[in-house]
Amino acid sequence: MGSVLKGGTLVEFEPAQVERADLRVEDGRIVARGPELEPQPGDEVISLEGRLIIPGLVSGHMVPASIFVRGLPLPSVEGEDPLPPRVQLRHAVERALDATGVQVAAAASGLEALQCGTTTVIATHASPQAVEGSLIRLARGFHEVGLRGVLSYAVTDRAGAVHREQAIEESVAFAGKAQGRFRGALGVGALGDLSDEGLEGIRGALDKIPGRHLSVELAEYAQDSRRSRALHGDTPVARLLRAELLGPQAWVSHLVHLDWPELSEVITTGAWLVHAARSDMVAGVGHAPVGKFGARIALGSGSQSPDLLLEAQVAHHRAVDAGAPVDVLRALANGHRMASEVFGVPIGPLREGAVADLVVLDHSPPTPLTAETLGAHLVEGLSSRHVESVMVDGHWRLWARRPLTLNPTSLASQAREVAAAIASRLAAASGTTGD
Repeated sequence: MGSVLKGGTLVEFEPAQVERADLRVEDGRIVARGPELEPQPGDEVISLEGRLIIPGLVSGHMVPASIFVRGLPLPSVEGEDPLPPRVQLRHAVERALDATGVQVAAAASGLEALQCGTTTVIATHASPQAVEGSLIRLARGFHEVGLRGVLSYAVTDRAGAVHREQAIEESVAFAGKAQGRFRGALGVGALGDLSDEGLEGIRGALDKIPGRHLSVELAEYAQDSRRSRALHGDTPVARLLRAELLGPQAWVSHLVHLDWPELSEVITTGAWLVHAARSDMVAGVGHAPVGKFGARIALGSGSQSPDLLLEAQVAHHRAVDAGAPVDVLRALANGHRMASEVFGVPIGPLREGAVADLVVLDHSPPTPLTAETLGAHLVEGLSSRHVESVMVDGHWRLWARRPLTLNPTSLASQAREVAAAIASRLAAASGTTGD
């Protein structure tokens, strides 16, 4: 028994295509596509006349714990060459997370992703006070929502060598048992906070990660390069290359503070380059040279809400303002290519054999929507307010804007309890009352 989605307008990003056609979904896959598909006996028939259907979107870099940063006061900037306040605050929130907070962060940020049409998240996590089992808790939170996820623990020496080794062990353990809608990867935190011993540990553990996938935060802020030089004797890029960690299986995010020779070296390795425009803007760290990222550019939401339609618009507008436009249709399609590689199945194409991850948009464009005009509609008209229903792995997770697998009111209540506990811990750590 399957489902036949009738009468929708199918939209694909690269190559850009806009076509009125039906889809038949069975056992989590798209099994047929055509102008007038005949339902099979027992099929559910769903009319989507007047709706757009796009592939489920992919965030190539996401930090779930950042959902609890919202509304917290920024710390005062102290010390020699301090990290940006927003970065310091994110680190503080991560230190304040317990196991329950990890799971609630995933569920709450995952619900936002679902409501925005994002169906796959490549998420990097850290919780120094609750390392063991934290990626399982993260997966449980995303599972509650119904998302697909690639999860890693950010390996750094920020909380000491013991925590660094625990982080590697946690990533390897999770990757070894992840299945279904989840996969594991190794995470590399800011290179200024990671020793050469840590890099060697990551290199040694990479063979234990199926697919050898690596999520790297690189040159997000200028202080990272200065710290890397001062503490470890070389630039972040040089250290990654020396450790032989960059290649086609690596997802490298931010890349704000790289000169052209360094960026060209990263591009030459074949790594995916993930741009997180809103996250960089909010942290005040600068604008990545996305006009030079090349063909393997993707988009990530970083510390911001996992709204990839908004991310594409901001990335486009900011790049145009900088005089170096970026192809956001390709960047969105590359997110699907990244997910397809790690899961080993086609994700993104609205075609036979692909995984049935798709988004139904209630949107009637005021001007003609064609393959030639799709880019303009994406950056000037489409938004998450048009997301009506979302299917992941052949199952409806959002229908008529209503989540089907959890109670949003109950989740919001849990999240506020966790947020209050985090604020209390931060206040205690700073010696204030929190009043």
